[in-house]
Amino acid sequence: MKKLSILLLAFVAFAGISSCTSDDDVVFIAQPDPEGINFVNTFNETYILTAATGTNVAERFVWNTVDFDVPTNITYELQGTADASFETFDVLGATGNNNLAVTVNQLRSLAEDAGLDNDPDTDAPNSGQLYFRVRAFAGTDGGNPLNVSSEERSITVVLPETAVEEEEVFKDLFLVGSGSPTGWDNTANSNNYPLFRDPANPNIYTYTGRLEGGDDMFWKLIEVKGQWAPQYGGENGTLLYRETEADPDPPAIAIPSSGYYTITVNLEDMTYTLEPYDASGAATYDIMGLVGDGTSVGWPNDDNPELDIQMTQSQFDEHIWFLQDIELSDGPIKFRANLNWDVNWGSDTFPSGLATNGGPDIPAQEGTYDIWFNDLTGRYILIPVE
Repeated sequence: MKKLSILLLAFVAFAGISSCTSDDDVVFIAQPDPEGINFVNTFNETYILTAATGTNVAERFVWNTVDFDVPTNITYELQGTADASFETFDVLGATGNNNLAVTVNQLRSLAEDAGLDNDPDTDAPNSGQLYFRVRAFAGTDGGNPLNVSSEERSITVVLPETAVEEEEVFKDLFLVGSGSPTGWDNTANSNNYPLFRDPANPNIYTYTGRLEGGDDMFWKLIEVKGQWAPQYGGENGTLLYRETEADPDPPAIAIPSSGYYTITVNLEDMTYTLEPYDASGAATYDIMGLVGDGTSVGWPNDDNPELDIQMTQSQFDEHIWFLQDIELSDGPIKFRANLNWDVNWGSDTFPSGLATNGGPDIPAQEGTYDIWFNDLTGRYILIPVE
């Protein structure tokens, strides 16, 4: 009887251990997402690809998020090719997000693979089709068998022939919001303050200046004055894009307190930063003038009594200056303070740039412009008036 009790106790203990082991070994069975993956952005009818706009974002490919029903990171790989069968393709980028920007230069490279060129003296076509798909896979190993690919999407690209290649068209961004200089005012005639486009990388924009902060103080960006789309908001450093009025309104970006800040926006990476800026020791000026052979006043000197074209000083921020509807001709221009040459700014880029004191002449081009200048940073931008 004693041996029987011991055997019974041992059996119960073994059963308990087996039960605990079974409870702890939770097995996740990964499954392909039944919804699949597809592009959700709106594509243009054609994409004009010029060398001058090579670094610009041609398209931001956006797709739905997939769920493999297992706790794991997901990598999205955007593939592009000139081959409709996708027997060969280029990986344009990989990301953990649901979107990726593709530049004009990347599309031009694929167009070259497709045998397109912009030489009017060759028999090669200057327009054709390129093909794209997005592939999602679990983790970071591209060989993971748990993956899903979208249907192929084709776009039409055009390489303008060299004899008729268009001039580069730049995108402009304007501030709106309760903490911005003009508030939420947004009409075609509003004087919304622009961001200053980087001359080396047209996808990067900055603005250094005073903003109102505190409760209910925010900023956003618009591309066209008087329209609420395209529009940019953001959160946690990620820029969020609203392409059309039918798309959801992106969140406005909070300004913690009133003061000077530098806003930096990268349209390729879709990121932004808002950093405090110390303007306490900055010089201030009573007059800011525009001069040069590209203006109507030329170079003021003893032989030329014409005064500068005097810029309007912002009532919101004493370091921001602007002119509206100014006609320029082909020729050099500069900014100078207080009607003399002690402090003057110039650079060698147009229509935007980073001017330095005593720098080279700005090579203006004929046209009518709204002109903005920031004496804190030396940044300037000339926006064509249509």
